[in-house]
Amino acid sequence: MAEKAIRRHCVLDAGALVAHERRNGKVAALLQVAAQHRIEMVLPSAVLAQVWRDGARQAILSRMLRNPGLVEAPLHHSDAKRVGELLRDSRTTDVIDAHVAVLARRLGAPVVTSDPSDISKLDADIELIRV
Repeated sequence: MAEKAIRRHCVLDAGALVAHERRNGKVAALLQVAAQHRIEMVLPSAVLAQVWRDGARQAILSRMLRNPGLVEAPLHHSDAKRVGELLRDSRTTDVIDAHVAVLARRLGAPVVTSDPSDISKLDADIELIRV
């Protein structure tokens, strides 16, 4: 019997960061498992911009950002083009969610989210981890 391939990435959306700030135990557990198994938690820069307001008041998020397993994903031209095409095809407008979906598709990674419908509207085949 073939073993299931071990994931090496998960992509975080804004809901995952907000849930972590609200002390959601599932997000904390996912981060711990990711660290133990060397799974990179991919954080699109725009997702951080969407939730960041004040480092002094967001101590939990600030600590999370120092996690060495957290990898920043800026929006490069090639992904930006895919984002635009995905928005056209899905008839939606949220650039940040579309970038999350594009990254997840490219990496073959699940998305950690509190609102699975946002990502499903963009790509119903992406694996989702609801928090």
